[in-house]
Amino acid sequence: MDKLSLIGASLAVIALFLAQTMEGGHLNSLLNAPALLIVVGGSLGAVMIQAPYDVFRRAIVMFRWVIIPPKLQLKQSINHVLMWSEIARREGLLGLEKSINKETDPFIRKSLQLLIDGRDPIIIRNNLEIEIETHEQFEHRAAKVYESMGGYAPTIGILGAVMGLIHVMENLSEPGLLGKGIATAFVATVYGVAFANLFLIPVSKKLLFHVREKYREKEMLMEGIICIAEGENPRNIALKLKAYDRMAYVS
Repeated sequence: MDKLSLIGASLAVIALFLAQTMEGGHLNSLLNAPALLIVVGGSLGAVMIQAPYDVFRRAIVMFRWVIIPPKLQLKQSINHVLMWSEIARREGLLGLEKSINKETDPFIRKSLQLLIDGRDPIIIRNNLEIEIETHEQFEHRAAKVYESMGGYAPTIGILGAVMGLIHVMENLSEPGLLGKGIATAFVATVYGVAFANLFLIPVSKKLLFHVREKYREKEMLMEGIICIAEGENPRNIALKLKAYDRMAYVS
């Protein structure tokens, strides 16, 4: 679980409401269901028009990464590559056929199959680079859905404020209600700006980080497979792949 995301979200909300009370305002003045409906519903509707169905669906699925990040096992993957290199060194590339049956990741299975088939390292690289780039771009677009919503939310918040002011102008015959009505109208603007900058855009940035880390691991696997195809010594492979493990240099 990503505790930092939970702490950050809680801190942002607490700071917002605490500032409101310190200025002498009431928390109830920031609670307005119609304003929330306009901002959330409008932003969601706008991005649904913008994004293709598959991208939007993937964005919804990826949201859980904010709280439960995808499990990356870089060190374990490095150990697997070194194990495969030792097998290839002792038994030849055909000795890796048993390893394919133990793997469930489609990318790893494809990588090992290309290796076993004796493909040229350049062909292996081209195939795997296309695989990585295609999937990374798709998930990158899905993560950017939240950034797009963050771009729409403030403007839709202003739209909500204008709608609220129209309602106020319709009740000019009751001066006692004008102040409260105007305050309520501007709550939509607060929702729009806060929703974008305290939630949507940070969510997008967090998802983009996880996407990059996920495919960095696949790039490492690709480099390892190519090293095996080129017949490199397992020790040299270990030194090369260690560069992908940023924690290996943290004391």
